[in-house]
Amino acid sequence: MKLSFSIIIPVYNRPNEIDELLESLTKQDFSGDFEILIIEDGSTIKSDVVVEKYKNELHLKYFFKENTGAGASRNFGMQQASGNYFIILDSDIIVPSQYLSTVKQTLENNFTDAFGGPDAAHQSFTSLQKAINYSMTSVLTTGGIRGKKNGVGKFQLRSFNLGISKKAFETTKGFSKMKTGEDIDLTFRLWKSDFETQLIPEAFVYHKRKSTLQQFFKQTYAFGTARPILNRKYPGSAKVTFWFPSFFILGFGISIILVIFGYLQFLTLYGFYFVLIFFDSLFQNKNVQVAFLSILTSFTQFLGYGLGFLQSQIFKKFKN
Repeated sequence: MKLSFSIIIPVYNRPNEIDELLESLTKQDFSGDFEILIIEDGSTIKSDVVVEKYKNELHLKYFFKENTGAGASRNFGMQQASGNYFIILDSDIIVPSQYLSTVKQTLENNFTDAFGGPDAAHQSFTSLQKAINYSMTSVLTTGGIRGKKNGVGKFQLRSFNLGISKKAFETTKGFSKMKTGEDIDLTFRLWKSDFETQLIPEAFVYHKRKSTLQQFFKQTYAFGTARPILNRKYPGSAKVTFWFPSFFILGFGISIILVIFGYLQFLTLYGFYFVLIFFDSLFQNKNVQVAFLSILTSFTQFLGYGLGFLQSQIFKKFKN
């Protein structure tokens, strides 16, 4: 199978991000042709002028449509694409120069109808963005599940950086109407249709993520609420580890209450954990400010996901 790539990028009110992303795509060391489809999802701050800026350097197609959400916009882009393998990227991505070459070589050596790649923090990112990246990828917080090599065989896709063949898209009909967790939902439907997925560790992207703790909390809260919905939709996917953030937050609250009664040891354990996060982040990022912020972002991540998960679980009980 000769691969022809179509890169699908939904965008909503983020022309500056599209500018950075398209600039990075002009620097690919890839020798083949590829097209880029920008799907403007009903933005009030449009990216058309930015796209026009790169029309002589890249094979670009620009579409403006009513606001229907990222998943539907990705599906729209894949329907308009001319390639036989689609690469989905979020707009807050910077692509390393070797990205497309790495994807092509890997798929030629070990073809699967879908793949995912990890994310990393670019040196130009803010300290908070680097701390958020640490929290989302660290072994001490998520277990490193977003990019560990032993997940290659049954890797669950993430929408910020994934690929899917035209055949697999046509079979599964792409992303569902879920607003959060739609990438995991797509993964399960791909497996159900006997398509294989793989992680390509070297096909990483620089992912800006959120720029404030409030935005990060809202994002992780949405992740938490989505997981029980996915568990109900795909019963065999439920794992006890999904409860860990909720247990963490509940335990933290209880440990603070116990301090009133003179029991300090439980809160001390949390303190020890946060010290571990500080030094681990310091070792990885070589930056004291990022290390301190990693404590805040890790707690925010647990708080958002844990509360969202509990809310969704409680809602399920009342609904039943």
